[in-house]
Amino acid sequence: MTPADWPAVEAIYRAGIATGHATFEAEPPPDWEAFAAGKRPDLMIVAVDGDDRVLGWAAAGPVSMRAVYCGVVEHSVYVGPDAARRGVGSRLLSNLLELADRSGVWTVQSSIFPENAASLRLHRRAGFRVVGCRERIGLMPCGPMAGQWRDTVLIERTSPVRQSW
Repeated sequence: MTPADWPAVEAIYRAGIATGHATFEAEPPPDWEAFAAGKRPDLMIVAVDGDDRVLGWAAAGPVSMRAVYCGVVEHSVYVGPDAARRGVGSRLLSNLLELADRSGVWTVQSSIFPENAASLRLHRRAGFRVVGCRERIGLMPCGPMAGQWRDTVLIERTSPVRQSW
Protein backbone atom coordinates (compact mmCIF):
# COMPACT_ATOMS: atom_id res chain seq x y z
CA MET A 1 0.00 0.00 0.00
CA THR A 2 1.30 3.41 -0.96
CA PRO A 3 0.04 6.98 -0.65
CA ALA A 4 -1.23 6.68 -4.24
CA ASP A 5 -3.64 3.96 -3.05
CA TRP A 6 -5.21 6.25 -0.45
CA PRO A 7 -8.24 7.44 -2.48
CA ALA A 8 -9.33 3.85 -3.16
CA VAL A 9 -8.45 2.68 0.37
CA GLU A 10 -10.44 5.59 1.80
CA ALA A 11 -13.47 4.79 -0.39
CA ILE A 12 -13.42 1.12 0.64
CA TYR A 13 -13.02 2.13 4.29
CA ARG A 14 -15.96 4.55 3.95
CA ALA A 15 -18.12 1.78 2.43
CA GLY A 16 -17.28 -0.47 5.39
CA ILE A 17 -18.17 2.28 7.86
CA ALA A 18 -21.55 2.73 6.13
CA THR A 19 -22.51 -0.90 6.85
CA GLY A 20 -22.43 -0.26 10.59
CA HIS A 21 -20.65 -3.58 11.13
CA ALA A 22 -17.02 -2.81 10.33
CA THR A 23 -15.78 -0.27 12.88
CA PHE A 24 -16.75 2.20 15.57
CA GLU A 25 -15.18 4.96 13.45
CA ALA A 26 -17.61 7.49 12.01
CA GLU A 27 -15.24 8.65 9.26
CA PRO A 28 -12.01 7.45 7.69
CA PRO A 29 -8.90 9.37 8.69
CA PRO A 30 -8.66 12.73 6.90
CA ASP A 31 -5.60 11.81 4.83
CA TRP A 32 -2.94 9.22 4.08
CA GLU A 33 -0.59 10.49 6.79
CA ALA A 34 -3.22 10.13 9.52
CA PHE A 35 -4.17 6.67 8.26
CA ALA A 36 -0.60 5.40 8.03
CA ALA A 37 0.47 6.90 11.37
CA GLY A 38 -1.02 4.04 13.36
CA LYS A 39 0.10 1.26 11.03
CA ARG A 40 3.31 -0.64 10.45
CA PRO A 41 4.54 0.16 6.92
CA ASP A 42 5.59 -3.47 6.43
CA LEU A 43 2.03 -4.61 7.26
CA MET A 44 -0.02 -2.50 4.84
CA ILE A 45 -1.19 -4.19 1.62
CA VAL A 46 -3.76 -3.82 -1.12
CA ALA A 47 -5.36 -6.30 -3.50
CA VAL A 48 -5.66 -5.07 -7.07
CA ASP A 49 -7.30 -6.42 -10.20
CA GLY A 50 -5.73 -6.67 -13.67
CA ASP A 51 -6.35 -2.97 -14.23
CA ASP A 52 -4.57 -2.04 -10.96
CA ARG A 53 -7.91 -1.11 -9.38
CA VAL A 54 -7.78 -1.55 -5.59
CA LEU A 55 -10.28 -4.24 -4.54
CA GLY A 56 -9.48 -4.29 -0.83
CA TRP A 57 -6.85 -3.61 1.76
CA ALA A 58 -5.38 -5.01 4.96
CA ALA A 59 -3.21 -3.29 7.52
CA ALA A 60 -1.92 -3.81 11.03
CA GLY A 61 -0.45 -1.64 13.72
CA PRO A 62 1.02 -2.11 17.17
CA VAL A 63 -1.34 -2.63 20.10
CA SER A 64 1.09 -0.98 22.51
CA MET A 65 4.36 0.92 22.52
CA ARG A 66 5.60 -1.20 25.44
CA ALA A 67 8.53 -3.40 24.39
CA VAL A 68 6.93 -6.56 25.77
CA TYR A 69 4.15 -6.24 23.14
CA CYS A 70 6.43 -5.50 20.18
CA GLY A 71 5.22 -8.64 18.37
CA VAL A 72 1.50 -8.05 18.85
CA VAL A 73 -0.54 -6.19 16.24
CA GLU A 74 -4.17 -5.33 15.66
CA HIS A 75 -5.29 -5.70 12.07
CA SER A 76 -8.10 -4.75 9.71
CA VAL A 77 -9.25 -6.27 6.44
CA TYR A 78 -11.62 -4.35 4.16
CA VAL A 79 -12.99 -5.50 0.81
CA GLY A 80 -14.77 -3.17 -1.59
CA PRO A 81 -18.47 -3.93 -2.14
CA ASP A 82 -17.85 -4.76 -5.82
CA ALA A 83 -15.22 -7.36 -4.86
CA ALA A 84 -17.17 -9.10 -2.08
CA ARG A 85 -17.45 -12.89 -2.15
CA ARG A 86 -14.61 -13.28 -4.66
CA GLY A 87 -11.87 -14.49 -2.30
CA VAL A 88 -10.23 -11.08 -1.98
CA GLY A 89 -10.51 -11.04 1.81
CA SER A 90 -8.99 -14.51 2.09
CA ARG A 91 -6.03 -13.57 -0.08
CA LEU A 92 -5.47 -10.30 1.77
CA LEU A 93 -5.58 -11.96 5.18
CA SER A 94 -3.33 -14.82 4.08
CA ASN A 95 -0.75 -12.41 2.67
CA LEU A 96 -0.92 -10.18 5.74
CA LEU A 97 -0.33 -13.18 8.01
CA GLU A 98 2.66 -14.31 5.92
CA LEU A 99 4.16 -10.83 6.19
CA ALA A 100 3.49 -10.75 9.93
CA ASP A 101 5.16 -14.13 10.46
CA ARG A 102 8.23 -13.05 8.49
CA SER A 103 8.51 -9.78 10.40
CA GLY A 104 8.53 -11.33 13.89
CA VAL A 105 4.90 -10.75 14.83
CA TRP A 106 3.72 -13.47 17.17
CA THR A 107 0.10 -12.41 17.72
CA VAL A 108 -2.35 -10.84 15.27
CA GLN A 109 -5.61 -9.75 16.84
CA SER A 110 -8.78 -7.82 16.13
CA SER A 111 -12.22 -7.06 17.48
CA ILE A 112 -15.15 -7.88 15.22
CA PHE A 113 -18.82 -7.08 15.66
CA PRO A 114 -20.71 -10.37 16.17
CA GLU A 115 -23.08 -9.36 13.36
CA ASN A 116 -20.17 -9.43 10.90
CA ALA A 117 -20.54 -13.16 10.23
CA ALA A 118 -18.50 -13.04 7.00
CA SER A 119 -15.48 -11.60 8.80
CA LEU A 120 -15.76 -14.10 11.64
CA ARG A 121 -15.88 -16.99 9.13
CA LEU A 122 -12.92 -15.56 7.20
CA HIS A 123 -10.82 -15.33 10.34
CA ARG A 124 -11.82 -18.75 11.65
CA ARG A 125 -10.72 -20.31 8.33
CA ALA A 126 -7.40 -18.45 8.64
CA GLY A 127 -6.65 -20.00 12.03
CA PHE A 128 -7.91 -17.30 14.39
CA ARG A 129 -9.57 -18.27 17.64
CA VAL A 130 -12.16 -16.44 19.68
CA VAL A 131 -10.61 -15.15 22.89
CA GLY A 132 -13.82 -13.69 24.27
CA CYS A 133 -16.72 -11.33 23.83
CA ARG A 134 -16.62 -7.81 25.15
CA GLU A 135 -20.19 -6.87 25.94
CA ARG A 136 -21.45 -3.32 25.48
CA ILE A 137 -17.88 -2.17 24.86
CA GLY A 138 -18.81 0.91 22.85
CA LEU A 139 -21.72 3.15 21.90
CA MET A 140 -22.06 3.25 18.11
CA PRO A 141 -21.67 6.86 16.94
CA CYS A 142 -23.06 6.60 13.42
CA GLY A 143 -24.75 4.55 10.73
CA PRO A 144 -27.64 2.12 11.01
CA MET A 145 -26.59 1.09 14.54
CA ALA A 146 -26.10 4.67 15.84
CA GLY A 147 -26.94 5.06 19.50
CA GLN A 148 -26.77 1.33 20.25
CA TRP A 149 -24.30 -0.30 22.60
CA ARG A 150 -22.24 -2.83 20.68
CA ASP A 151 -20.49 -6.04 21.60
CA THR A 152 -17.27 -7.14 19.95
CA VAL A 153 -15.72 -10.56 19.53
CA LEU A 154 -12.01 -10.52 20.34
CA ILE A 155 -10.05 -12.85 18.06
CA GLU A 156 -6.39 -13.71 17.80
CA ARG A 157 -4.00 -15.83 15.83
CA THR A 158 -0.62 -16.75 17.24
CA SER A 159 2.21 -17.36 14.82
CA PRO A 160 2.91 -20.97 13.90
CA VAL A 161 6.51 -19.86 13.36
CA ARG A 162 8.40 -20.42 16.59
CA GLN A 163 11.43 -18.20 16.85
CA SER A 164 13.43 -16.56 19.57
CA TRP A 165 12.28 -13.00 19.77
